[in-house]
Amino acid sequence: MGNGTKIWIEGTIMAALAMVLSLIPLDFGSSFSISLGQIPLTIFAIRRGWKPGLMAGLVWGLLHFPLGKVWFLSVLQVLIEYPFAFTFVGFAGLYANKIHLAIRNGSKGSVQRLLVQATFTGAFARYFWHFLAGWVYWGAYALWGMKPWLFSLVMNTASGLATAIVTAIILLIAYRTSPEVFVPKDDYLNRTA
Repeated sequence: MGNGTKIWIEGTIMAALAMVLSLIPLDFGSSFSISLGQIPLTIFAIRRGWKPGLMAGLVWGLLHFPLGKVWFLSVLQVLIEYPFAFTFVGFAGLYANKIHLAIRNGSKGSVQRLLVQATFTGAFARYFWHFLAGWVYWGAYALWGMKPWLFSLVMNTASGLATAIVTAIILLIAYRTSPEVFVPKDDYLNRTA
């Protein structure tokens, strides 16, 4: 089996795991939630890079459809909030090479800082699209008489921040206990070490 096939299989498994974790009810009210599915997708993006991370995020977004976990207002809203937004989690992988090098060099402080930056990058990239959809499509449902853009900003920032914090904590624990989870054995950086 080629390396590309292994990465696709690994990404699909991580997307499925993300979907399973998304089924754990951590919704508080109608507009605030913590997304545990962000954890495996962020790990995968860091492990394999941003391009495979984007593809795994797309698979995660698409898995919402057969499971009936899609809130539908319009076709464009659904496309923005599911395939598009979830794909952007993969941008956590922009830090993959730096994290791999820092792990290889034994620079624990740098690794921890980069893991947090990667986590927040992926969460911000995803929740930006949820914010946009909330403002444009869900504005009629804004609570407390708030303007739609403000309500979407507050709720999606809160959800994105909570998701990023939980994800970062889990990733930092994973790094302390099993740093090898972030760097695959077949990675080029390991072969040149």
